Amino acid sequence: MQKFPRVYDQKHRYDLGSPPDLEKLGYDEEETSDEDELANIPSAYSSSSRESSGSHRPMLSRRPLSKHKKNVEVHKPPSRRIIRYLCLALFTTLIIFILSLIRASQVSSRQLELGLVDKAAPSKPKPWEAFPFLERYFGGLRTLIPKSDNVPEYPSDREPVAAASDATNSTKPEGFPFNPYPSDAGIEECFLDTSNTIRIPRVNYYSGVPQGMPDPVIGAHDVLGLRDDICFDRYGRLGPYGYGYSIKRGGTGAGMSGEREGAEEMWIRQGNIREVDYTNVRWAPAQLACLEKNKHRFLPAEALDERHQSLFTKMGNTVVQHKVDEIGSERKDNTTRSFNATKKVEPAQITAGTPLIPLTAIVIRTWWNHQYSVEEIIYLRSMIAELSILSGGEYTVHFLIHVKDDNVPIWAEKQIYDRVLENSLPEEFRGMGTLWSERQMSLIYGGLEESFFRELPVHGVYRGLYMALQYFSNQHPEYEYLWNWELDVRYTGQWYHLFDRVRQWTKNQPRKGLWERNGRFYVPSVHGSWEDFKQMVRVQSEMGTGSPNNIWSSMRVGAVDVPGSPQGKSEKPIWGPESPLDMLDAQDDPIPPTSAEKDQYEWGMGEEADLITFSPLFDPDGTTWFYAEDMTGYNTTQGLPPRRASIGASSRLSRRLLQTMHRETILARHDMFSEMWPASIALHHGLKAVFAPHPVYIDRRWPTGYLAGVMNGGRNGASGAARTSVYGGREHNFKGQTWFYDAGFSPNLWRRWLGYKVDNDGGEQEEIAQEGRMCLPAMLLHPIKEVNMLVEGGKSIEETEIDPDAEFDWDGTG
Repeated sequence: MQKFPRVYDQKHRYDLGSPPDLEKLGYDEEETSDEDELANIPSAYSSSSRESSGSHRPMLSRRPLSKHKKNVEVHKPPSRRIIRYLCLALFTTLIIFILSLIRASQVSSRQLELGLVDKAAPSKPKPWEAFPFLERYFGGLRTLIPKSDNVPEYPSDREPVAAASDATNSTKPEGFPFNPYPSDAGIEECFLDTSNTIRIPRVNYYSGVPQGMPDPVIGAHDVLGLRDDICFDRYGRLGPYGYGYSIKRGGTGAGMSGEREGAEEMWIRQGNIREVDYTNVRWAPAQLACLEKNKHRFLPAEALDERHQSLFTKMGNTVVQHKVDEIGSERKDNTTRSFNATKKVEPAQITAGTPLIPLTAIVIRTWWNHQYSVEEIIYLRSMIAELSILSGGEYTVHFLIHVKDDNVPIWAEKQIYDRVLENSLPEEFRGMGTLWSERQMSLIYGGLEESFFRELPVHGVYRGLYMALQYFSNQHPEYEYLWNWELDVRYTGQWYHLFDRVRQWTKNQPRKGLWERNGRFYVPSVHGSWEDFKQMVRVQSEMGTGSPNNIWSSMRVGAVDVPGSPQGKSEKPIWGPESPLDMLDAQDDPIPPTSAEKDQYEWGMGEEADLITFSPLFDPDGTTWFYAEDMTGYNTTQGLPPRRASIGASSRLSRRLLQTMHRETILARHDMFSEMWPASIALHHGLKAVFAPHPVYIDRRWPTGYLAGVMNGGRNGASGAARTSVYGGREHNFKGQTWFYDAGFSPNLWRRWLGYKVDNDGGEQEEIAQEGRMCLPAMLLHPIKEVNMLVEGGKSIEETEIDPDAEFDWDGTG
């Protein structure tokens, strides 16, 4: 074995004479060359005698060992402080994530409860979305044919004959003034000015309908006595109220462009009545003068107790002082008069046998900072002219104005009330308004239990809409009937014709089976005539149906009659009051003269309706309707009280019904959701309520049997009282109709009728090149909002009078 010389490192003192111990070597030392290693050998070793001989060196050179250990890089763990910070950050992140999930769950649950999202969003389109669209609603005047010759595009088993481009009428259709007013009513003609020179033109109509015009799928003209053999274009319908002529001539400046063939000829047929200059028209004194001139036609009005009227300053008295020359009177002793104040009217001499009629108010609901468009101005003029001025004062139009800022003390200071009222309406309608606020209603109807159902206050406009109308009626006993009317309702026909025919039809409805008929949609193509429909409803109610809704009907035998409990297959007829557990005492409610079995459809004939609605009066019990259980103050220990509801607030209420609602609210502390309240009170007190089946149109080709099943999908062929009701989660089926609070077809049809493009269809060029402007039969449309008419020269004065975003200077300090 070869021996190694001992070589000592001065620092580490390695013994190089023995074999190196590799375990003791450091592996992190820097590597050096052989020359470096030799240079590091001490000089004593190099001067040895063995230096001269090279025999001791190995033939294979061995890499000399490093004299230094390599520096070992030790991985040091982070400090405890850093670890603590990291753990704290991780824990905080987890807490925030968990809280975010909880908050998202709460928000989602609240949205589901409020109905802001679809509870069961379908993965596929609604069935009706697959039905094809109807096209002949948009037919023009050049294709008019007699109604008897028309083959409707829908609903019909026959294929409609499409109007060819070369098959249009070569002669212009002739229009006629529409006059629905009775000739034997002793109406004294009324004017718009004090000198009795400005007459209101009549609405113009055309005989016939455009070729292929669809028929209404729900309701019918002939049932109510409305004319279905005529149609109205936009100039004939709206021209009398400033549409189609310039602002310089007293018009609105709207309708100056587009298809105008024959538009000017309507003025020739008006005789000596010309375009009205509405620049200086004031409707309040015109209504008052008309009522004064025709006071011999009306029943004596109940005197208004001045002491009672002073309750809350100015609250129920829309007072505007009018001088004698503003109403055409020469009596100096009556120089001023409250427009809405009441005094006993002594009937003048009238034709023998002519019945006196009660006064009726049209109460239009609006709000204090609403910006009135040109289209709304025209619509409001038409209502006042046709219902009040041309009828000889039979109706009086009011505005019930919601002051949305509860901090404005309109109920405490007369000057504040007058200032707010003056700035709440366009100048031509001033003197026709009454203010109210939610805080004011909470003072009048104090004591109601506040549940904040769906986070809405009980005195708010959404849940307590009728409170203001109740108090308005209480302050205005001269009105026997009041129409609660929404600002976004339009009618293509003549207003008086609609209201008068609906009033007469509802008056002649017998009470037997009335509530049962009220709860169903009438589909003529499925149900046949109205008499057939009545008998069908009777059979469904008395015998029941094989509907799945009656699956638990066997459990109903012997059970207590409580809403929400299992229902029998047949239904108990509603005959007289259906009282809840905690009714007010000493109520003068109507009592049936005999039993329902003995009645021969006599009770109720000739009786004016206390409630008239344009939507079915359905039973919300058991449905998915969001507000079915929104009631305040009722005893619910044995179940919820019986109730009915009607979607939409446009309806007529009698003073008897409104005063009963007023007493229930102020004395019994009872209240319900707005769309349940009038109908339920009528049900509880045995008052006459009638749903008027007005014509409703639809935009797609629904199979009529399927449509009838969907609309009357509730219990025993009714529209309510079951989870399968169309009200609630199935309200999307109304989207394509012309009458529902969020219908989509009605605003599109109205805009097309006005000559505007919708979804790139219609418009000026299409009307000129094809069939001319549209001509529609009489129909109610709802909702119609934000129609911005093209106006000559830009915006008119009415559109810029009120800035809805501006802060109102109600105290006069600004």
